[in-house]
Amino acid sequence: MPSESTVTFASLNLSAPLQRALVEKAYTHPSPIQAQAIPPLLAGRDLIGCAQTGTGKTAAFALPILQRLTAQPRPRAPRRPRALILTPTRELAAQIDESFARYGRHLPLRHAVVFGGVGEQPQIRALAAGVEIVVATPGRLLDLMEQRHAQLDGVEIFVLDEADRMLDMGFAPDVKRIVAQLPARRQSMLFSATMPEEIRQIAQRLLTNPVRIEVAPVGTTVERVEQRVCHVDRRDKHRLLVHTLSRHAEGLVLIFSRTKHGANRLADNLERDGIRAAAIHGNKSQGARQRALEEFRTGQTRVLVATDIAARGIDVKGIALVVNFDIPNEPEAYVHRIGRTARMGAAGFAYSFCDVSERAWLRDIQRLIRQDIPVHADHPYAVNAHVTAPRPSYGSNPPPRHRFAGRPMAGAPASPGPSAAPAPAGPRGRYGLRPRGFWSRRFGR
Repeated sequence: MPSESTVTFASLNLSAPLQRALVEKAYTHPSPIQAQAIPPLLAGRDLIGCAQTGTGKTAAFALPILQRLTAQPRPRAPRRPRALILTPTRELAAQIDESFARYGRHLPLRHAVVFGGVGEQPQIRALAAGVEIVVATPGRLLDLMEQRHAQLDGVEIFVLDEADRMLDMGFAPDVKRIVAQLPARRQSMLFSATMPEEIRQIAQRLLTNPVRIEVAPVGTTVERVEQRVCHVDRRDKHRLLVHTLSRHAEGLVLIFSRTKHGANRLADNLERDGIRAAAIHGNKSQGARQRALEEFRTGQTRVLVATDIAARGIDVKGIALVVNFDIPNEPEAYVHRIGRTARMGAAGFAYSFCDVSERAWLRDIQRLIRQDIPVHADHPYAVNAHVTAPRPSYGSNPPPRHRFAGRPMAGAPASPGPSAAPAPAGPRGRYGLRPRGFWSRRFGR
């Protein structure tokens, strides 16, 4: 965890077992959010943290949780965790659980991860055996709570991670139901990459006199990411992608698609072009997602195509290039996407392919991040960014007129042109067509 900070983990009053785990991982200097968050969290304060993705916020809350639970031991109770971390995606939940295992390897604390897409019996058994820490996604946790396999009346520490993405994914009602089951006296933390008004309102209800930490201004993008926008015709996007991959031949590549079907199609097309690629999205089974992510992490697959939801928990070293094949229609998603590269001080590139229909979304992004993204026109498929989409011109060859063209739909008001002939009288069936024969008798009313 390299950092420019002069603060070291040794100076943060962490316990000897935690210091030992950090030394074994060669972590000496905390990141800015870790240096600012750990002291007040060790003191039991509530906290609201606004930080870009990839800044090390998992350790910022995991280390204090591990230390506080160890310093105040109590008998392990079946189905009653002492700490709950709520996160939006399976991948992020698994990643946080791995962090607790890494930092708490020399402590007598148990932890479990709870998420959907896999069988629930191993999770039920783990909770029944008793764990101090549970990392969960909202849906599966609510399922286990309704079956009385998980009870939250003993939670002492609660973390709401990636709060803005929770809202984007529609989890706000589930989060409210879960929070309603927590004890009133607890330590609470909220982390979010962006801080819209809805998140501020949640923080006011959830936290008590919180410490506020903002590592970077809200809506800013990772400083070391070299951002570029490529204006291109939509039909040329795939060829531009192949061209871009040939120009960036080193490092892992993460590509964002707006839809699950688009992610599958894009990965298949890259495979046909001889580029090893895999797709990850919500329709994939958890096993398939984990396999694809592991092959990507180990470099067996160089290119991973993902939707926003699936990519939220991707924390992989060595992502050199992020490509927004589709411009996101939510500007905050752009910040999250490009944050997958240039993590923990490394450099990276982010290219956004923008066709004429996506330019309004591009303007929204630039308004959010308060800067113009430089245009990259040095590629064979560049189009003029200031030319609007022309109306189709057919010249002397207009498209053939459909045989039902001009006939009104059922219930639609007639709008005849200047030279239109009167409509023929008589009953009409569905779609304004004149019923005949058998169909007339059945549907002609």
